[in-house]
Amino acid sequence: MQERLTLPVRLRLRRKSDFDSAYARGRRLNDGFFTVIATANDLGAPRLGLAVAVRAAGGAVARNRLRRIIRESFRLHQRSLPACDLVVSVRPRTREVPARTLHESLAALWHRVAEGTS
Repeated sequence: MQERLTLPVRLRLRRKSDFDSAYARGRRLNDGFFTVIATANDLGAPRLGLAVAVRAAGGAVARNRLRRIIRESFRLHQRSLPACDLVVSVRPRTREVPARTLHESLAALWHRVAEGTS
């Protein structure tokens, strides 16, 4: 039977102190659509935090769409990522881009994270 790839609470950054730590110590990777801040953790699994601002993403519908895309991409690539905390923020260009392009962009960023922190 195939193992389910879910996004349980333990794989999410939720506390302000976790975000602050990632911002202070993390390595920044970006492209035209996203910025990923990666910092190693000792939990044995990658964790995801989202920073999707109104200014960059627009209204609630657009922000939620971007959050869903980022979470789905992370969920699909989590097995190939090292144990690190990841904070993903969006850039204004993401509003007018199709989901497929955003998935490709995130896949490339996940690959760069996996290469750089291993």
